[in-house]
Amino acid sequence: MLQKDSPIELSVIIPVGDRHSDARALFADYEEGLDKLALHYEVIFVLDGPQGDFAAGLQPLLREHRNMTIVTLTRSFGEATALMAGFEQASAELVLTLPAYFQIRGSEIPKLLDALQSADVAVARRWPRAGGRLEQLRRNAFHGLIAWITGLRFRDLGCGARALRRRVLEEISLYGDQHRFLALLADRQGFRVKEVDVAQSALDRFTGHYRTREYAHRVLDIFTVFFLVRFTKKPLRFFGMVGVTTFGIGAVLLLYLVIDRLAFSHGLADRPALLLSSLLVVLGLQLFALGLLGELIIFTHAKSIKDYQVKEVIQFTHAQRAGTPENEAVTP
Repeated sequence: MLQKDSPIELSVIIPVGDRHSDARALFADYEEGLDKLALHYEVIFVLDGPQGDFAAGLQPLLREHRNMTIVTLTRSFGEATALMAGFEQASAELVLTLPAYFQIRGSEIPKLLDALQSADVAVARRWPRAGGRLEQLRRNAFHGLIAWITGLRFRDLGCGARALRRRVLEEISLYGDQHRFLALLADRQGFRVKEVDVAQSALDRFTGHYRTREYAHRVLDIFTVFFLVRFTKKPLRFFGMVGVTTFGIGAVLLLYLVIDRLAFSHGLADRPALLLSSLLVVLGLQLFALGLLGELIIFTHAKSIKDYQVKEVIQFTHAQRAGTPENEAVTP
């Protein structure tokens, strides 16, 4: 760890939630990889609510290492919020996020930083990956669904080890459980995202079970990201497509009932299909109107919404176009 007055080149953010390992053992493993870097770094622990046992384990580390910060949130807000709180305390241009429990080997950390030479975001993929068949099936289903609805293929979005440039977090606001989809959101903003294979920690053994409610939350999160990635600035394409489809089905069914009534004299009074078709027509119109309203809101705020990144700007001066070196004066 560097001296207090040394310039900080890397900020390491470690959000701490309900799941965490022993603080001293975890930091010793991470320090092994961090010390291999030719970078001066700081470490920021963000306690997502009071984490008594982990906080107690941090106190000796805080006395031993001068460039260490501990941020404690008033209550549990979620890992995404904890990451953003840590970013507010970060001072370096390079940011490294690490989980508060063993996922990757600390010695593999330099691979993530090396990947930033050709990318803006480097996300870790634990490979080879331990786990049973059921766990592997669950992972494949999750990432397959992500790839199907977003068109982006990642294989370990659940890994909390990521390296990124500061401007990425300046452009992206994380909330809820969106930390898992940071790579997707960064890609949407035009940042270069790279997945890096790293060795899985031998201590990465999650033996718990996910509740049904958590699976439901993940599905809802996926559809949230789907809308954010595909239709944030084009709400009419989503609501309009669904609205037109719903309206079309209702209109065809309603037309059939009218023709059936006029041509074959079948009554409409006791036919539930009439109510269903009317509801579909009204619902389709409402969805289409909702899309138009979204378009009006986007149009009103379009000037303040930036969804692109400039890679570089190449500009030639008048002197260069005339063949005169830039540092020489041009005589009239």
